[in-house]
Amino acid sequence: MRKKTKPRQKSTPKKPAAKRAASKKKVVKLATRTKAPAKPAKAAAKNGLPKPSSKPFGQAGKALEGVRILDFTHVQSGPTCTQLLAYMGADVIKVERPGVGDITRTQLRDVKGADSLYFTMLNGNKRSITIDSKHAKGKEILERLIKRCDVLVENFAPGALDRMGLTWEYIHKTNPRMIVASVKGFGPGPYEDCKVYENVAQCAGGAASTTGFRDGPPVVTGAQIGDSGTGLHLAFGIVSALYQRHRTGRGQKVLAAMQDGVLNLTRVKLRDQQRLKHGPLGEYSQFGEGVAFGKAVPRAGNDSGGGQPGWILKCKGWENDPDAYIYFITQAPVWAAICDLIGKAEWKTDPDYATPPARLPRLRHIFDTIERWTMTKTKFEVMEICNAVDIPVGPILSMKEIAEEPSLRDTGTVVEVDHPTRGKYLTVGNPVKMSDSVTEVKRSPLLGEHTEEILGKELGYSAKEIAEIKGSGAITAPEKGARAEAA
Repeated sequence: MRKKTKPRQKSTPKKPAAKRAASKKKVVKLATRTKAPAKPAKAAAKNGLPKPSSKPFGQAGKALEGVRILDFTHVQSGPTCTQLLAYMGADVIKVERPGVGDITRTQLRDVKGADSLYFTMLNGNKRSITIDSKHAKGKEILERLIKRCDVLVENFAPGALDRMGLTWEYIHKTNPRMIVASVKGFGPGPYEDCKVYENVAQCAGGAASTTGFRDGPPVVTGAQIGDSGTGLHLAFGIVSALYQRHRTGRGQKVLAAMQDGVLNLTRVKLRDQQRLKHGPLGEYSQFGEGVAFGKAVPRAGNDSGGGQPGWILKCKGWENDPDAYIYFITQAPVWAAICDLIGKAEWKTDPDYATPPARLPRLRHIFDTIERWTMTKTKFEVMEICNAVDIPVGPILSMKEIAEEPSLRDTGTVVEVDHPTRGKYLTVGNPVKMSDSVTEVKRSPLLGEHTEEILGKELGYSAKEIAEIKGSGAITAPEKGARAEAA
């Protein structure tokens, strides 16, 4: 992979000594004259914002630089959130159980003795500290971390943080500016104490009931909308709480329930549920096929979730390639271009096909006809031809094709990272690109890799104290045979 070099910052020519001294005096003078500033300075002070940086874009620091996150998350939903914050420049300190760590370090392991891809792809750009939270010294370390950090993020089972003694009341008293952010399965209500995992969230949030074909069972999607989707929602909540803290000076609780997050991503189906009360859903294939609608939104196969009918069609080579397909949308403004491409110029004026309402009962026949054309071309040929005349299509890209796509490497969406025990691996970079906050993707930490660094540099323990803490067992794994306590 090509290394991206950051643009060099232009050096400013030095002023003569006399002028530098004069400038220095001027700065001191301005600094002491705070009661009656000049009008422009007064205006700047009123909105509380600093002057625009004179540094080149991308060299003025990262968006969340200076924010410190205490990361109690594990598996996927929480780590997705904290990794995004780390990508944006936050210092994320991942707290793990001595000797064990995040359970995903060993789950689905493909390289013997190395952290799994499940772990490495969700925990880049973080530091790892091991703490036994039930040990007296471990509790003291946690208290110091709470005082030093801005945000605590957790996705434990309901009540687990309270049982550790880290109640909201204790945290808020220890650090009134601390934001406590949580991922839970459900919000307040009859199910709030239930454990939830990815597919449970997809089912409880309405996604599974509306996914799949109507003559088959509900289907969960390969996109992790329950875990990673909720992590995205929580990151948004945390950044919002940090912004509000500038005004209020205090932290708050932030909750992202997985059911809520999935429902937010499935909102068009809630839209359709309400439309259904007023009659059949015309853009659904079953309308054109004369199949009656029930009381709830049905599974719609590959129908578009929007008002523009769409379907997945076979392309050349589909017999041997399971991904030789393309998503094709019959958007009204380009209907004439579609007719010309597929050799059906007469459909442009035929009253049965000329308008969107007329086409709705005939969608299956229309897509079958378009498919006879797409089957003569590869998915990339179809995309090239259609894009030239503004017809919206999307090739079904396999994970192999995505991993090898040069443009995704160039934009930093897919990144190759080197790891000391597993070697090179691919990970997903920051999906959000910012011109003045350049993301550098770093490998995930080894278990407890930064424990001593954090104790010394961040929490102020002396070398002697760190040695004593190590000897006490507060940050080290118990001896073989001894029972490991949860962090």
